[in-house]
Amino acid sequence: MPVKCCFYRSPTTEAMAWSENMDTLLANEVGLDAFRTFLKSEFSEENVEFWLACEDFKKTKNAEKIASKAQMIYSEFIEADAPKEINIDFSTRDLISKNIAEPTLKCFDEAQKLIYSLMAKDSFPRFLKSEIYKQLVNSQQVGNHKKWFPFL
Repeated sequence: MPVKCCFYRSPTTEAMAWSENMDTLLANEVGLDAFRTFLKSEFSEENVEFWLACEDFKKTKNAEKIASKAQMIYSEFIEADAPKEINIDFSTRDLISKNIAEPTLKCFDEAQKLIYSLMAKDSFPRFLKSEIYKQLVNSQQVGNHKKWFPFL
């Protein structure tokens, strides 16, 4: 039985793997950068920025930092007219607004699920059809990522 080696993937193979699912894309630094570049071109980068902020928030251990990070996420993404306001329904926004005074590590979970679902159903399929993604898959260059990925 042949042994599959997975220590190295060429950038082209790596880029093709991102199409498997959005988690594969988000877990890869270069893939995430490409996706962010795409979302910026569509003026919707707040979605991935919110998702990333939530991922970081859930790793917070210090109670004081939980409160300050929660307030930062709330003021940046959730409250009305926030600079990077995300598109979530009223009931989710209202629940977060009520719970922000005493936030827990789960206070943004529902909103994060909604944004993930929005990206997975809408932005991710468009990304896979975008010129940014097609150029990554079609490129045969290997080596320096900064040369290979013009957006870095």
